[in-house]
Amino acid sequence: MAIHKLKFFACRESRYLAEKIARSYGSELGDSSVLDFSDGEFQPAYNESIRGCTVFIIQSTFPPADNLMELLLMIDAAHRASAHRVIAVMPYFGWARQDRKDRPRVSIGAKLVANILRAAGVDRIMTMDLHADQIQGFFDIPVDHLYASGIFVPYIKNLNLENLSVAAPDMGGAKRANAYAQYLNAPMIICHKQREKANVVAKMTAIGDVEGRDIVILDDMIDTAGTITKAANMFMEKGARSVRAAATHPLLSGPAYDRINDSALSEVMVTDSIPLRKDADLHKFTVLGIADMFADVIERVHNYKEISSRFIF
Repeated sequence: MAIHKLKFFACRESRYLAEKIARSYGSELGDSSVLDFSDGEFQPAYNESIRGCTVFIIQSTFPPADNLMELLLMIDAAHRASAHRVIAVMPYFGWARQDRKDRPRVSIGAKLVANILRAAGVDRIMTMDLHADQIQGFFDIPVDHLYASGIFVPYIKNLNLENLSVAAPDMGGAKRANAYAQYLNAPMIICHKQREKANVVAKMTAIGDVEGRDIVILDDMIDTAGTITKAANMFMEKGARSVRAAATHPLLSGPAYDRINDSALSEVMVTDSIPLRKDADLHKFTVLGIADMFADVIERVHNYKEISSRFIF
């Protein structure tokens, strides 16, 4: 089976991560540029031939929407430049929270994004810790869904917490927390929350033993940090010995940084799927790199090897 030449390219907001992935793979980023127009429009371009190549384009589609649009334009340009295959590496898949109609007359944003990516000419998607696993079914092309458990579990084990408990910040995160709890041989706690509206938690209670426990709250993302900080403060009030959080995607919008620093959380573990703000107080944050994991899976995909053995769960 012929293996086509592999080339890495990055969109602007994920260049920091793309450089790490390419370096871990033993390669370097291809030459691309973006022409900006005065009205805010922009036009990406490849400054080298990609004809017949397998092109990996790396971009997390966190806000603003320009990040998604830039990825779409890069995919379209690669497709029109006769690339053999175009693979979008999207460590954070934006709009994933819109995976169903949870009220009347709303869009299913995740499905729309899947349709747009396919229309742009993408042949494969590589992502990590989707907000909802069923989003993989929105695509009619292969989706490689990676899990940050392979990074978080070894780190949590090395903390050597004597009375470890794993907590889900809401009922939707129970499946993820249960998988971690079984692998770490730790009991699980579930938070039951009632929302007033999006991003606003009105009331929260805990299901499970809290007193004297070293608790790690697990989630796929931290947005405004309202849920995680409320849960951490509640656990400490109920007698927990320590509370940490582990979340794959640090969106950290609005007052998130201040809430975390003012909360009972002693540590927040995140990946570098999204960059942290350079001007923020980061003394509670531990950033775990995902470049080696993505580079390894990219090598397996490019050389038609299996990838299932790469995952803990």
